[in-house]
Parts: sequence; C-alpha cells; structure tokens
Amino acid sequence: MIIYVDFDDCLCETARHFSKLVDELFGLDIPYEKIKYFNLQQSFSLTDEQYDQMMIKGHTKDVLLAYEETPGAIKTINSWIDKGHDVKIITGRPFSAYEASREWLNVHGLERVNLYCLNKYGRDNFIKGSSFNLELEDYYKMHFDFAVEDSPAAFKFLNHLPDLKVMVFDRPWNRECEFPNQNYKRCFDWDMISELVR
Repeated sequence: MIIYVDFDDCLCETARHFSKLVDELFGLDIPYEKIKYFNLQQSFSLTDEQYDQMMIKGHTKDVLLAYEETPGAIKTINSWIDKGHDVKIITGRPFSAYEASREWLNVHGLERVNLYCLNKYGRDNFIKGSSFNLELEDYYKMHFDFAVEDSPAAFKFLNHLPDLKVMVFDRPWNRECEFPNQNYKRCFDWDMISELVR
C-alpha cells in the first residue's frame, strides 16, 4: 500500500507550538483548543505583517526542529514500513524548510520515508519566491491507498482518487467541517489510524 501522511499536526504538534509563538511574539494568549480555523491568521486575528512575521519565525530551523511528535505517529509509520508499505510525507511547507524537516524526520526515526513539499496553500506570501520540490501536475500522477490529513483546505488534493481512504486527524479547526464523502473518517489518535489501515 502507498500511504500519504501530512506533516504538520499529523506527525508533529505544530499548532500547539504556534499558540505559544503568538504569545511570545505579540502577547496574544490563544490556547490550542481555541484555534478554530486552519487559517492561523484568522484564528489569531493577525495583521498581514504579523502573520508573515509568525510564519517566517515558525519556519526557521530551530523552531521546526523543536516541534513535538504527535504521540504514536512514528511508531505507527515505522510499523507500516516494516510491513512493506510505502509512506510518503506530503507537506505544504516550502522547499526552504525541506532540510530542517528532513532532519526532524531523521532525528525522530523516520529516515526511511520520502518527503515532498507541495504548494497546497499558496503560501508564497510569507517567504517570497518560495519553491516546492513536487509540482501539482506530478502530484496528481501519484497514487495513494490511504491518507492522513488534518486540513480541510487540503481535501481538494485528495479528490482525484475516488477509492482513497482518508483519515482526518481530529483537530479543533476541522471539527465543524463536512467531509467530501464516506471515505473520510475522523480519527482521534494514531492507534485509531493504525486500526483503520490494518
């Protein structure tokens, strides 16, 4: 089987870190559970300038390497690889974050997974001239049997595969969204994801 896994808020606790980051940068106390929108600018009520500042800081090497693992992610993914499954990490991070993202994966025991930076969200606004190492036309030629994703904004990138089983990692910003079809299942942890793939 070929399995798509999103990076932020599936493999690691990015939004929890950003909740602390906006407090550090702007003195805004917005707890993780109050992050109601995938659009962090909207969730944190930031100006364009503040949003760019937060995103640039959040994509520095030191910050990217500090993100904590989502419990159970690494164990589950390695068990899939041990069984012969092909796991591909498809992140919306720009390619400028690739090296630090690759290092995070290696440090956390995920040396065997492939990492791709796909322009899922058009985030060229905060890192000007961003590049990505996977173009949409090439992405759409890829096949996946299962996907792990948290962002409703990314669902459109999964719709070209009608038989794809999508496990939506439960987060505050996706609790009110409607799933495109019956192949989408809400998952509350990696144990549940592991059971569905099994």
